[in-house]
Amino acid sequence: MLLIEPEVAEERHTEIIERTKATITEAGGTWHGVDAWGKRKLAYEINHHTDAFYFVLTFDAPVAALEEAARVLRITDGVLRFMAIARTAVTASAPAEPAAEQAEATA
Repeated sequence: MLLIEPEVAEERHTEIIERTKATITEAGGTWHGVDAWGKRKLAYEINHHTDAFYFVLTFDAPVAALEEAARVLRITDGVLRFMAIARTAVTASAPAEPAAEQAEATA
């Protein structure tokens, strides 16, 4: 998740995202895409801003790539906040058949 200051030009949004993408891919990560949520109201004021542009960046990366991307975002003008969340793979298991369980219980 990436929050960018509301005064920042749209061209700068693209620059920040492209730089993050380059940092991730150069360090051996895989870029999956960007989901732009647009300008939204913040839950609380951050650095005297009440709104921000929200972006969800989706990628797979080794720890070193994530640390480098975080370092670059920390010093980039226009970035209010960012947060990386590790997604885990979910394995689909077949749910138990409730009708079969009930039939066994009543027999």
